[in-house]
Amino acid sequence: MSTQRTTARAAKRAAPMKPEERREALIVATIEAIREHRQRPSTKQIAQAAGVAEGTIFRVFAGKEELFDAVIDRVLDPEPFLRELAAIDRSAGLETRLTAYVGLLQGRFQDIFELMSALGLVGPPERHRDRPERDQSVAEEIRDVFAGDEPLLRVPLDQLLLQVRLLTFAGTHHHISDGALLTPEQIADTILHGVLKRESD
Repeated sequence: MSTQRTTARAAKRAAPMKPEERREALIVATIEAIREHRQRPSTKQIAQAAGVAEGTIFRVFAGKEELFDAVIDRVLDPEPFLRELAAIDRSAGLETRLTAYVGLLQGRFQDIFELMSALGLVGPPERHRDRPERDQSVAEEIRDVFAGDEPLLRVPLDQLLLQVRLLTFAGTHHHISDGALLTPEQIADTILHGVLKRESD
């Protein structure tokens, strides 16, 4: 009987993780805790989300602020956004591609707004500002989604993308939109067709 109990207790323990795996699990758990509590989570809440003892956090990170810095870096990292951007079907129509792009941009804005609000930030940390090479690389990847569409436009492509970004930002921010968030379809339709009735309406 004693052997059976020991085996049962061992089965309940989390499998040991390598340090980089534990670090990743804690970052993901902290993001989940932020989404659940909509404020800066305590180490106890983070540990509960990760399914670990509270002290485990401090065996991986020097302190709570280091963990939050890692979470900020993760949420602001453009690489996941760029991977999703690359998956947009380039053979689809302009409105379909624009709607897909707005959906990705809106998701990125929502993640950033949620994080900044929870952590009491009014802007990205200094280390994420003024990075022209990265910003230029992201802009080029976005332009690639709409390569060849400029003959269809009344404005330069960069102007279109600026308008899309501004409307998506405003339409995704709860305070700016008074909680009436716009959908990707609404944003793409407004950008491409405006708000005047068409003969087909």
